Amino acid sequence: MLSIWKRIIYQIRNDKRSLGLLLFAPLLVLTLLYFILGDSDYVPKIAVYDMDQTYIIELEQNAEVTIVDEKPDVRNYLEEAGADAFLWKDTSGLHITLLEKNSKSAAAIQAIQKTNQVFNKGQTVPDISYIYETNENNQLDSLSYVFLGVLSFFFVFILSGMSFVRERFGQTLERMLMTPISRFAVIGGYTLGYGVLSAIQSILIILFSVYVLKLQVEGSILLCILVMILMSFSAVSIGALASIFSNNELQMVQFIPIVLIPQIFYSGLIPLDTIPFGLGKLCYLIPVYYGCTSLEKIMIQGKGFLEILPWVAGSILYIAALFAINVLALKKYRRL
Repeated sequence: MLSIWKRIIYQIRNDKRSLGLLLFAPLLVLTLLYFILGDSDYVPKIAVYDMDQTYIIELEQNAEVTIVDEKPDVRNYLEEAGADAFLWKDTSGLHITLLEKNSKSAAAIQAIQKTNQVFNKGQTVPDISYIYETNENNQLDSLSYVFLGVLSFFFVFILSGMSFVRERFGQTLERMLMTPISRFAVIGGYTLGYGVLSAIQSILIILFSVYVLKLQVEGSILLCILVMILMSFSAVSIGALASIFSNNELQMVQFIPIVLIPQIFYSGLIPLDTIPFGLGKLCYLIPVYYGCTSLEKIMIQGKGFLEILPWVAGSILYIAALFAINVLALKKYRRL
């Protein structure tokens, strides 16, 4: 028993990657959780129309206030001005309009409620409405774009990464690299092959979600499929990159928490503006951000292709960059 114990200890001690994962990866994840899910210093942005000046002054203690002289089209104003809420009053009382339910809209409502309490209006319930409302009886609808994007990325990443490692472990890749075939052709062939399989999976996920689970989709289902396909190619490319630096399947598994946990944080589950220390800007390095943002605009907001074009372009550029990195990384096995 003692000899086995010593062998395991020596083996782990010599495997720096496993030792780092065991000791430091949990600390890294906990630190990231602290920064992202801890107390946020986010100040909600509220636009007001036809409100008393004393009320506005008090509201400014809890929020960033913008005074609007003429009542605009509320939907366009909230989208273009970046406000979290639009507040106005009429003879029937206070009205609050928000884009959708998230932590930013909750912060805006809380700021208004605090102001109402100062003016002894705490007993008055304001009329709250959302531009993009989902089926309240089905909580999955409001976060469907998050689950679709993250789950698809997770399974594709695991499938492609493990498959690449198995190809190398069986020395199939090494034998292939002994031929005149270029690294570009190798990476292109693997990416296209697993990408097509992943694209089929993406189509099945969308069709099953819409026609079997009856998830709400305000926009085009074809656009959803396009976005899911692009996200699947991103997952294949990241799986290939991780596998190139993994000598066996265990080492590939070690990449799972490092790669997948950031995808969850930046999938739209948490509004990026509420993440402190400017960490929300890291979203541009996360492939799921582009896909989930596009899915949200299609499924929840009913946007078309032109509205999601920046995020689609971002996904394509990300795939191209990962492809180039994979080709360069393959120099580890052959310089051709």
